[in-house]
Amino acid sequence: MKKILIIQNKRIGDVLISSVIANNIKKIFPESRVDFMAYDFTTGVIENNPNIDRIIPINEKELKKIPNLIRMIRKVRKERYDIIFDPYSKLQSRLICYFSKAAYRIGNKRKHKKLPLPFYSHPVNLLDEKTQNCGKAIEDRVNLITSVFSLKEPDFEPKITLTEEEKNYPKLKTYKYPVIMLGILGSTPQKSMPYEYIAEIVDYIVSTRNVHILFNYAPHQKAEANKIYELCKQKEQIILDIYEDSIRGFIQLMYTCDLMVANEGGIVHIAKALNKPTFTIFSPYVNKDHWASFEDGKKHTSIHLLEEKPNLFDTFTFEERKKIEENPHDLYKQLTPEMIIPKLEKFLALHIPRKP
Repeated sequence: MKKILIIQNKRIGDVLISSVIANNIKKIFPESRVDFMAYDFTTGVIENNPNIDRIIPINEKELKKIPNLIRMIRKVRKERYDIIFDPYSKLQSRLICYFSKAAYRIGNKRKHKKLPLPFYSHPVNLLDEKTQNCGKAIEDRVNLITSVFSLKEPDFEPKITLTEEEKNYPKLKTYKYPVIMLGILGSTPQKSMPYEYIAEIVDYIVSTRNVHILFNYAPHQKAEANKIYELCKQKEQIILDIYEDSIRGFIQLMYTCDLMVANEGGIVHIAKALNKPTFTIFSPYVNKDHWASFEDGKKHTSIHLLEEKPNLFDTFTFEERKKIEENPHDLYKQLTPEMIIPKLEKFLALHIPRKP
């Protein structure tokens, strides 16, 4: 029996899309044991995945301490894995790979960067561009498998598995109108729209549709969410007393909702994995080709500033672009509700009728 480890030490969306490695490697080695190492605050998105036999939760801050990293390296080496996948390919995971002595240590090459040690037995080039509508981030992860093993029909769709009990979420049963999950804040300030723009979008939705609105935000963002709520002119269709502060709780809540409108981030990948329609608003500095998955203009669609102003970045120097990544607020101001709402309306019209 093959013993396989997947290491994905990053955020919620990254962990969810890396689950496609487990889904595909089980096709090749159906009798294998697949372990998945991820930060403890992300593991909710891979719970109950039938292709993951064991989840290894780790604490982000603790793993950065050298003694803890050494202990983890020893633990992994003791397991004697046959295959290790390292899609994120950062120093901690590289060291775990290198000292594991696994026969297949598979990770991404970094262009223009020579690594000091042969961390991977099978270094794989990142794709130059996407060829599938799943987005380059997912395709790069599947490419780690297909570059080394024979896989006839890759599965590019991350999936979330709920128990029957989880599907019976009771809190929205008394609401008669469709429920829209609104991701009002990104995972970081760099991924969050100006608050007044969010409020204007909320007001447009509730003025044109008989719907209920739920706000999604991280628990530490509650004060910021309240600021957005106060900016909304039409509050009667916003539900504030239903909120889940865990990933698994949010998954149950999102499963019960009808669709999502959100800043780009992990919650969008969750909604898609639950087969819910999504409208995504991208931060100006995020590469849409990497993260826009399964877009067809109907079930999944999005807006990015560079689509509205395709030559915008041509005027910026490299140094100016780096500053934009650190603080894209000024560019976000250019992605106005006047640009967003016409595209949002086309999306909503396919899923929820306008008020009579």
